[in-house]
Amino acid sequence: MKLKAVMACVCLSVSLLLGGCNNIKQDTTTETKNAQTEEKAESNEEASKDIFAMDTYMTVTAYGAKAQEAVDEAEAEIQRLDELLSTGNEESEIAQLNQNKSATLSEDAGYLVERALELNKETDGAFDIAIYPVMEAWGFPTQNYQVPTADTLESLLKLADASQIIYDEDSRKISFGQEGMKIDLGGIAKGYTSSRIMEIYKENNISSGLVNLGGNVQALGTKTDGSKWRVAVQSPDNTEDYLGILSVEDKAVITSGGYERYFEQDGKTYHHIIDPKTGYPAENGLTSVTVVSEDGTLADGLSTSLFIMGKDKAIEFWRAHSDEFDIIMLTDEGKLYVTEGIQDDFSTEMEMEIIKK
Repeated sequence: MKLKAVMACVCLSVSLLLGGCNNIKQDTTTETKNAQTEEKAESNEEASKDIFAMDTYMTVTAYGAKAQEAVDEAEAEIQRLDELLSTGNEESEIAQLNQNKSATLSEDAGYLVERALELNKETDGAFDIAIYPVMEAWGFPTQNYQVPTADTLESLLKLADASQIIYDEDSRKISFGQEGMKIDLGGIAKGYTSSRIMEIYKENNISSGLVNLGGNVQALGTKTDGSKWRVAVQSPDNTEDYLGILSVEDKAVITSGGYERYFEQDGKTYHHIIDPKTGYPAENGLTSVTVVSEDGTLADGLSTSLFIMGKDKAIEFWRAHSDEFDIIMLTDEGKLYVTEGIQDDFSTEMEMEIIKK
C-alpha cells in the first residue's frame, strides 16, 4: 500500500511537471509566434516617395524595418547625382568639365566615363557620350528644337568621337582631344542611379524594393509575398497601354524609343536618339528596345545603343553577350522580338518571335 501510494505520488508529480513544461513550451511558442509576427510586420513596413529629378518624375519604394530611412537616403542620392552629373546645371561637375575642357573627376563621374568608353568600343560607337554638341544643335537639351543644316552636322560630327576623350583611370583626369568637344552622361546616369539605390537598400537590410526613374525600373528581390515584380513594358503607340508584362527579380528593365522625346517640323517627326555616325535621329527599323539586366548602368546604355544598331545587329550583339542581358524589341512594322532568356517571364497578347542563342 505504501509502495503504491509513493508510486502514485511520483506519477502525479511527473505528470504535473510535464504539464508545467508543456505549459511553458506553449507560452514560449506563443511568444515566438508573436515575435515572428511582429518581425514580419516590420519587414513588410512600406515607405515610398515621389521625386522630380533628372528632368523626370521618379518613385522609390522599399519594404523593411528601415524602409523609410532607405527611401530618404535614396532621395538624397538621387539629388546628389543629379547635381553632380546634369549638363543643365551650370555648377555640375560635367557642365564645368564641358566649359573648362579638363578636370579631375569624382569617383561617380569617373566610373561612368570608364563604363561609357567601354560601351563605346563594345558597340562600335553606337553609344557615344561625345554626341552632346550634336544634341545641342538639334535643341534637345534646351527644348528649343530645330533641324540643323547638313553642313552644321558635318562639322559637329567631327567632335562626336569618344576616342578623342583622354581619360586616365588611376588619376581620373579627363580632357578632350579637340576644341569644342562636350560630353553628356545622361545615357547611363539613370541606370547608374537605380543601381546605387539598390546598394543603399541592401545597406539598410532591405530585401524587397522597387525604383522607377521615369520609366527606368529596377527591382530588388521579390515582392514581400515572394512573387516576382510585374513590370509593364510600355507601348510606343499609347502611354496608357503596354506591350506585355515582364516578371522580374533583382533586375533592371530599361526602355528606349523615339516616342519618348521628339518634335515635328514640316510634317516630319524627329526623335532624340541620335545616330553618332550620321548626326540624325536613328532610323534602323526599331520603335522601342527594352533591356533586362542585373546591371542598371549596362541596361541603360544598351537600350539606346541597340536602338541605334537596329534589329539584326542588336540580335548579333545579344548573342555575343547573352549572359549579361536580355532584350524585347518592337519593329516599325509592329513585330515583337523577345530573347529566350526571358520568354517564360514575359506575357503578351501580341505575337512574338523568340530569339535563340
